[in-house]
Amino acid sequence: MPEIARFYGIVITINYREHPPPHFYASYGMDEATVVIDDATTLAGSLPPNARRMVLRWATLHRSALKAHWAWAQNRGGAERPAGIPPLE
Repeated sequence: MPEIARFYGIVITINYREHPPPHFYASYGMDEATVVIDDATTLAGSLPPNARRMVLRWATLHRSALKAHWAWAQNRGGAERPAGIPPLE
């Protein structure tokens, strides 16, 4: 599961060859949530409220980069991996 960002103890990853809808995983301590890229809704799991707010803000700011990482992970192979996504500041 490639890590694509890390900020304030939150780790963002995307799995290879995953099922739709396009999504990423956000983990914070023992908590994990699956977040849909297109609308930043939570598909599964949960995060503490403050971590959730930060993840949703970050996802909204970086939606196009997240889509590029999703496409790369789903078609893993010859394509070059997209650049890392900046953390939330």
